[in-house]
Amino acid sequence: MTIPQIVRDFCIVSRRTAAILAATLVCSATMAQPAVPATTWVRSNDIPADFKPAEGDWDYTRTDIMIPMRDGVKLHTIVMVPKSHRELMPILLTRTPYEAAKRVSRIVSPHLTSTLPAADEPIVTAGYIRVYQDIRGKYKSEGAYISTLPLRGPLNPGSADHSTDAWDTIDWLVHNVPQSNGRVGVTGTSYDGYLTLMALIDPHPALKVAVPVNPMVDGWRGDDWFHNGAFRPVMLDHIYKQSTSADSHLTLGRGYYDDYDFFLSAGAMGELGKRVGADRLPFWRLLTEHPAYDEFWQLQAMDRVLRERGGRVPTLFVQGLYDQEDIYGALAAYQAVEESDSSNDRNFLVIGPWHHGQSNLGGASLGPIEWGADTAKYFRERILQPFLDHYLKDARDPSTAPMPPVLAFETGSNEWRRLDAWPMSCASGCAARSKLLYLASNQHLAFTLPDRTSTSYDEYVSDPAKPIPYRMRPIRPLMSEGSSWRRWLADDQRVFSDRPDVLTYTTDILTEPLTVAGEPVASLYASTSGTDTDWVVKLIDVYPTEMASQPELGGYQLMVSANIFRARYRESLSDPRPVASGKVLPYRIRLPVVSHTFEPGHRVMVQIQSSWFPLYDRNPQTFVENIFWARPEQYRKATQRVFHAMNAASAIDLPVVTYGTNASGTQR
Repeated sequence: MTIPQIVRDFCIVSRRTAAILAATLVCSATMAQPAVPATTWVRSNDIPADFKPAEGDWDYTRTDIMIPMRDGVKLHTIVMVPKSHRELMPILLTRTPYEAAKRVSRIVSPHLTSTLPAADEPIVTAGYIRVYQDIRGKYKSEGAYISTLPLRGPLNPGSADHSTDAWDTIDWLVHNVPQSNGRVGVTGTSYDGYLTLMALIDPHPALKVAVPVNPMVDGWRGDDWFHNGAFRPVMLDHIYKQSTSADSHLTLGRGYYDDYDFFLSAGAMGELGKRVGADRLPFWRLLTEHPAYDEFWQLQAMDRVLRERGGRVPTLFVQGLYDQEDIYGALAAYQAVEESDSSNDRNFLVIGPWHHGQSNLGGASLGPIEWGADTAKYFRERILQPFLDHYLKDARDPSTAPMPPVLAFETGSNEWRRLDAWPMSCASGCAARSKLLYLASNQHLAFTLPDRTSTSYDEYVSDPAKPIPYRMRPIRPLMSEGSSWRRWLADDQRVFSDRPDVLTYTTDILTEPLTVAGEPVASLYASTSGTDTDWVVKLIDVYPTEMASQPELGGYQLMVSANIFRARYRESLSDPRPVASGKVLPYRIRLPVVSHTFEPGHRVMVQIQSSWFPLYDRNPQTFVENIFWARPEQYRKATQRVFHAMNAASAIDLPVVTYGTNASGTQR
C-alpha cells in the first residue's frame, strides 16, 4: 500500500472519532500543494510608476518635458525625434490649446508618420524634429488659461504672454535637444495660427520661418466671435468647451436637435448665456461687455500688432477661400506685414479652395464642388515642404526662392495662379481693374449704370421672429457627430432665392469668362423703417440649368463670397449710433477674398437680406445700447428698401482680372 492510500484511509476513520478536528488538520497539511512565495501574488499596484512602452524597434523617440517659462510656469511639451536621420535636424514647433498629446497619437504605432497628423507626414519624412506644446493653463501645462492671451501691456499686466512663451520654448529646445541644428520653424492652424503669429513678435534668433494657417487675427472684424459687429452664436460651443475646464471635457447641452430652435428659444444671446451657465465664464462676460470695436478689440488685433512689431521672420500665410471660421485673419495679417517688405522676399501668401484647416486634410473637393485634384496634398508636398526646407535646412540655396510671392487657386477654372502681389498684380500677362456690377430693375444685374426709367428700389419685410437660416434646416451644432459645418459656405443657395425676405439680382448668361481676384465691395444705398438693422450681401455663381459632367450641379447656386454688416456701425465701428428711420443711406460692405472665374454659360447673382441665423445673432431692428441684452418687445419687423436709381445706384465693385497669353497658370 502506498503512502497516499494509507493517509486517505486514516482520514476516513478519523472523521468517525471525536478527534475529527486534529485528523482534518493532518489531512490538509499532507494533501496541500507546496507553498508559493507571497511576493509573486501579493501586489500593491498593477500600474508601474514609470512604465514606458518598449520602443527598441520604433523609428522615433518621444520625450515629454515640462519646459520652464520666465515666470516659473512650466509648459508640457512633447518632442518627437526621427531615428532614421543621422544629421542634425531642424525643429518644427506647434503650440496649441487643443491637447498636444492628442496631436502625437493619431494611432499607437512604431512609425512616426502614422503617429503624427497626416499633414506632418512629408515634413517628418524629410527629417524634422516635431514638437507640440500645451499652452499655459490647458491640459498638462501649468498656469492660468486666458483665451487668446494678449501681449504684455494694458490688457495683460503679467510678465509673460504667448510671445515670451514661444521665445522661452525655442530657447530651451535649441539648447537641450541634441539632434537640433539650431533652426526652428513655427506653424499652426486657427488658434494655433494665432499662436504662430505671436511668436513673430520680438522673435527668438533661432526662429527662421513661420507658417500661420487660417489664423485668428481680429475677433471683431471678421474672425470667430463677430463679423462687423454681428455676434456669432454658433461659436458658443467653442467658448464653453475651452473655458469650462483645463482639459476641455465639458460639452454644451441643448435639449434641441436643430440649432435654429435652440438659439431662437432663448431670445437675446445674453439670456442664453445665463441659461447655460456661460455668464460664469470670464471670457463670455467680456464678449457681452464689449459689443463694439473698442480698445479691448483694437489693442489685441494681430494685424495691427504685426504692422508695428512684426515682419522680421519669413512667413507663409495660408488663406482658405471657404474658411467658415477665420476668413479674415490670414489675408489681414499678410497685408499688415507686406507693407514693410520692400524687397518682396520675406512675406508669402497661399490662397486655396479650402474650408477652415482643410489644407491639413484632403482637398479634392468641398461638398459637391470638385477641384480636379487634391489641392491640399499639392500644397503640402509641392509648396509647404520646399518652403520649410529652404529656410530650415543647412543645404538650402539662399538664391532660390521656394515659391512666388503669391500662389492663388482660382476656383471655377481650377488653376493655380503664380502672382507677384495681392491684391492682384501679375508679373506677366495680366491686368486687374475695378468694375461695378449694378443692381437694376426686375431683379437684374448689369455692368451699366441704371437709367432714369429704372425703378428706384426693391423692398422686403425683415421679421426677427422668423430669421433667415444660414443653411438648410435642421442645423446641427458645430461639434455634433455628422455636422457639416465645415462645408456650409459651398451649400446650394437656391433654398433662399425665392424667399420674400431675400432680394435676388442676376446677370444674363455670360458669353465669356469673368475672373475676379481680390476683395469685392458692396456699395448699397438702403433704408430701413427701424432704427438698426443688418445687411447681408452674397455674391453667387449660378451654374447652367444642366451639367452633363455632374448632373446634380444643374442650376446650382455656389456662394463665392458673402458678409454681414451691422447698420449701427455705419459711421463708427467703436461708437454705435441709431440709424435714421426711412432715410436712404450709403453702406460700404467689404466681402471676403475671392479668386474665382465665372465660366461662360454661368450667371452672376447677388442676394441681399437682413438676417443670417444662427450664424449671427438677430438684430432687434430697434436701436438698443447692447444687443446681447435686448428685451423681447424690442424685436420688431422692419421694411427694408434697397435702391438702384441713377442717384442711388447700389452696386458690387468687382476686382476683375484679365489674363494675357503669358499669364502664369499652373493647372492643378
